[in-house]
Amino acid sequence: MLPSHGRYDYLPWAQRPRESWPGGRKLAVYLGVNLEHFAFGEGLGAELAPGGPQPDILNYAWRDYGNRVGAWRLLQMLDELSLPATVLLNSAMYGYAPDLVAAHRARGDEIAGHGRTNSERQSVLPEAEEAALIAESTAAITQHEGAPPRGWLSPWIAESRVTPDLLAEAGYRYTLNWCMDDQPVWMRTRAGRLLAIPYPQEANDIPSIVGRKDGAEQFAELIVEDFSERMRQVGDGLPQVMGIALHPYIVGQPYRLRALRRALNVIAAQREAVWITTAGAIYDHCMTWPEGSLR
Repeated sequence: MLPSHGRYDYLPWAQRPRESWPGGRKLAVYLGVNLEHFAFGEGLGAELAPGGPQPDILNYAWRDYGNRVGAWRLLQMLDELSLPATVLLNSAMYGYAPDLVAAHRARGDEIAGHGRTNSERQSVLPEAEEAALIAESTAAITQHEGAPPRGWLSPWIAESRVTPDLLAEAGYRYTLNWCMDDQPVWMRTRAGRLLAIPYPQEANDIPSIVGRKDGAEQFAELIVEDFSERMRQVGDGLPQVMGIALHPYIVGQPYRLRALRRALNVIAAQREAVWITTAGAIYDHCMTWPEGSLR
């Protein structure tokens, strides 16, 4: 037998229960807006161009553009289209760009945990140090938002073998780390169950634009085609989740934002037919479904 994680079982798509999202809708769409801060002169970070010796000014400044400019333009667009967001927050942002976090708070966006900074991976840490990282990030969000976050996305989607256990033990209700399904899936942990809500690795600007070198129009077309095909598929009665992952230093660039706006307009125009929501609201609605409907 191959090694297994043991977190969930295999269930064929055709055998899933035919539940619905609010209003009888079958497609839930959420935007995951990543607000990230990076160490200067060290650590990890996405690259616009191959990095040189540290300090890598080109790539550091490119990423910092997202917090200084791109995120604010993205916020304006979300307001124009009346779209909610789940903010995936590095807790270091409270010290670096508190006004930006406050702007999302003011519009009622969900704040989910995304580690301390994207300059590090939790997967390489001993268990006690990983637990401390989760606790530190959680405490900062709780202090500033008045309530603990319910969802988590690991920096770089990097997990150790015990990450789901640590998240459940820290009080988290859902994780965005696992992209193995189009429906939420209950995962087993040593502290009880944890809901894995689909987070995209295709409709995601880092794999698309940074990884595959897609252009702005290609990424926008990817979103529209993904949405259109899902709208066709949900005619079979099986509910789906479509996430769209956005990083302000990438899609906040003017020409990319212009293409993204066109794509999100297509989705916003269908708001009566689809549930445009947050990851946390998806978790809440899943809790109303019968026991055993997600596995």
